[in-house]
Amino acid sequence: MPAMRPRARAFAFYLPQFHPIPENDEFWGPGFTEWTNVARARPLYRGHKQPRLPGSLGFYDLRLPETRREQAELARGSGIEGFVYWHYWFGGQRVLERPFQEVLASGEPDFPFALGWANESWTGIWHGCPGRTLIQQTYPGPEDTRRHFAAIEAAFHDRRYVRIENKPLFYLYRPFEVPDRMATLHLWRSLARDSGLEDLYILAQVTKKDLRIHDLSDFDGAVVANYGLHPPGRIRSRWNRLWRRPRIVDYAQAWPDAIPHSVSQPTVHPTALPNWDNTPRSGIRGRVYENATPEVFKRQLDHALGMIAHKPMETRLVFLKSWNEWAEGNYLEPDLEHGHAWLDATRAALLDPVQK
Repeated sequence: MPAMRPRARAFAFYLPQFHPIPENDEFWGPGFTEWTNVARARPLYRGHKQPRLPGSLGFYDLRLPETRREQAELARGSGIEGFVYWHYWFGGQRVLERPFQEVLASGEPDFPFALGWANESWTGIWHGCPGRTLIQQTYPGPEDTRRHFAAIEAAFHDRRYVRIENKPLFYLYRPFEVPDRMATLHLWRSLARDSGLEDLYILAQVTKKDLRIHDLSDFDGAVVANYGLHPPGRIRSRWNRLWRRPRIVDYAQAWPDAIPHSVSQPTVHPTALPNWDNTPRSGIRGRVYENATPEVFKRQLDHALGMIAHKPMETRLVFLKSWNEWAEGNYLEPDLEHGHAWLDATRAALLDPVQK
């Protein structure tokens, strides 16, 4: 096999909700994990492909180091540089932290990682109970920021932690919901420097609209995540709710909207989305991308990589949503329908043979 080189630095978002926790046991019943929604999904209209079931990794439990090791090996072989683990902090309360904490403490797998703060309230919207708030996202103030930094400080110093320009990458899911954002980010950076780090490389998740209306100078960059925000004309029928079925979008038509020309700017980075079907969580309130295949996903990823090819490799970043969001239908892991084809498409797009 010829030697390969990456076309960009690719990072896949990683969901840790594949092990039971007391909070989910209380909210949804004993033993609840993401697999609960995946396994009980059913087709909601003719031709709807549900359930989508895992392939070679099976219905895994992220408390098992063997599973985490195999995930890392598959990702590395596909040209992915590292995982961005979703991290949850609710005014001092952490949830779903066990898989990442075990990765950190054990030193295994030897695969790069970063943290993304999923700073939004947990509600029942993704589980058919939109009016139910389970855990409220709060921002108590500077002391809470200090406690938050202290809770993850060791991760920033780990040799595996992803660095951009020698700064640990920290991803913010809802950047514009942080009160007094400038002061808060300044404090994060100050705490990092006091800890012996050069700084943090803080990325904000944004839409195309956010790029037009928000000042992003407090951040080192922005990641455009425009999935799910497509013009009404791309939706197959306005009568979906009346017919008791989810909104249906043609993937091949919709994905160009998710990668705007602005990603060619030095500090703006694209997201590539292999698929989307969140009906296992949301039922008819969900949205389905039809005609999503590994081949079409490769074209999307190739397009994104072409738009950032002029950037220096250090900041030539692309984000993949996601590694394992099974109940949203966006995942790269092997499934029963396509086998390893999502990973093969990722590898084909991300890696180029080295010319001798």
